[in-house]
Amino acid sequence: MLVIPAIDLKGGQCVRLLQGKKEAVTTYSNDPSAIAKLWESCGAKLLHIVDLDGAFSGNQKNLNAIIKIRQSVKIALQVGGGIRKIGNIIRLFSAGIDRIIIGTAAIEDPEFLTDSCKRYPGRILIGIDAKDGMVAIRGWEEITSLKAQELAKRLEVVGAAGIIYTDISRDGMLSGPNIDAIREMVENVKILVIASGGVSCIEDIKNLLQIKNLWGVITGKAIYSKAINLKEAIKFVTSYECLRNE
Repeated sequence: MLVIPAIDLKGGQCVRLLQGKKEAVTTYSNDPSAIAKLWESCGAKLLHIVDLDGAFSGNQKNLNAIIKIRQSVKIALQVGGGIRKIGNIIRLFSAGIDRIIIGTAAIEDPEFLTDSCKRYPGRILIGIDAKDGMVAIRGWEEITSLKAQELAKRLEVVGAAGIIYTDISRDGMLSGPNIDAIREMVENVKILVIASGGVSCIEDIKNLLQIKNLWGVITGKAIYSKAINLKEAIKFVTSYECLRNE
């Protein structure tokens, strides 16, 4: 299981939102590239980058900051937020991004989703954001009548490489991840699942390690607030998995 640091971009700055509310924002740095290099130095193998302005507006607003991050680090990057046209995907892949995350468009534009998965097999992830098991879209501002588990099965069929599952009621709250919902998601599909939302301490990461086949966990506020030491968390997971595989 990978421990994946999150970099959320708003107005070119590195921020965190509370439960996805754009008015509940905390700014951590005006230099996202420096943050990216810090997480790389801690041993991260993958960074999770979200263009929050893009998620809310539907149009990418932080492309320059994303490109600067790409130029600053050697590790893999996955990027989401406002990616709703094939041109967005082509532009990001051309800039050296490794994987793309589609959110709202996965529900609202099935043709775009299918085309993207066919063009770029193994490189398209889908963000499933849910509240009380129901899918949320448009930067978490709209709760749909679609169940997260139902959407996950559809995505597997069309060829998505994996799912990033976020419980938005937990995101930014440091209240612990929704273990049961994450386990159910992992058991529901054969593609990779990355958990997001609520990770508050090393104990939460230990609990997530008990979910067989969970591919990764994204952590944001906990590492920015120093509730989790990223370097130590990565070392712990690596050691744990080495022992488990012996």
